Amino acid sequence: MNEKWTERDIPDQKGRTVVVTGANTGLGFETARALAARGASVVLAARDTRKGEQAAARIREAARGADVTVQELDLSSLESVRAASAALHDGLPQIDLLINNAGVINPPKQTTRDGFELQFGTNHLGHFALTGLLLDMLLPVPGSRVVTISSKMASSINFDDLQSERSYSRNAAYGQSKLANLLFAYELQRRLAPHGTTISLAAHPGVARTDGPTNHASAGTRLAFALISPVITQPPALAALPTLRAATDPGALGGQYYGPDGMGQFKGHPQVVTSNAASYDVADQQRLWALSEELTAVKFPDRVAAN
Repeated sequence: MNEKWTERDIPDQKGRTVVVTGANTGLGFETARALAARGASVVLAARDTRKGEQAAARIREAARGADVTVQELDLSSLESVRAASAALHDGLPQIDLLINNAGVINPPKQTTRDGFELQFGTNHLGHFALTGLLLDMLLPVPGSRVVTISSKMASSINFDDLQSERSYSRNAAYGQSKLANLLFAYELQRRLAPHGTTISLAAHPGVARTDGPTNHASAGTRLAFALISPVITQPPALAALPTLRAATDPGALGGQYYGPDGMGQFKGHPQVVTSNAASYDVADQQRLWALSEELTAVKFPDRVAAN
């Protein structure tokens, strides 16, 4: 194994079935591409199936013989999440790896189809529901994993105003959704640990050179980001490495969090990192889990449902 973990260190993935959300572009695409190139059967779960099919074609072109399919999934709609789960149950014998990658970053205030604040509803609740509905396909599989993508921007959670109804800050809502990803990943691991087959990990990309951070930014913010981008960002293929290591490194352990090893974790090669103190609050992990079950009406399999 190289001292600096790279895509070359991904073990053979033949025989593994992988579902990646938000896989038609950016980090999700690079994650799916790398796993398919190593022999995994990869499902690109994407809101826009036309873009998903274009991404699948690009992966097949880059890795001849790659086994890539597309599944429609809109994480901002619980109806779509349930439909995608049903389709995956019908079409796949099992799932070895679920990568909760898709995300919305700093939009103007909006709500999901179910009335949730868009970032919290998509980034956290959509993935919570999807994981709960698919977990029965992972639990029987030795070595299976759930990897949930968080962010350096993970901040705090306001249980008194989860849906930002009293006030809305794009950055605060994003930070809350990304902390929720961590609280969920850690609580899921605590529940999975007694069973020993499936593990839950988290990862963050540092700062990726994608359109995501500036999609909804002002002209001034976009200019400032463009000026500092060469210093703090890295290409999507490198930014995807923490996810790929969490997903494939044989030495990875449940509950670990992977991020870049460079200064400030902005960029670099993947290593185990520490998340913020708020993410390790067990009471908040359990509180968010209970609220998420209530809001989504998704109950996890009995073996992991109870504290």
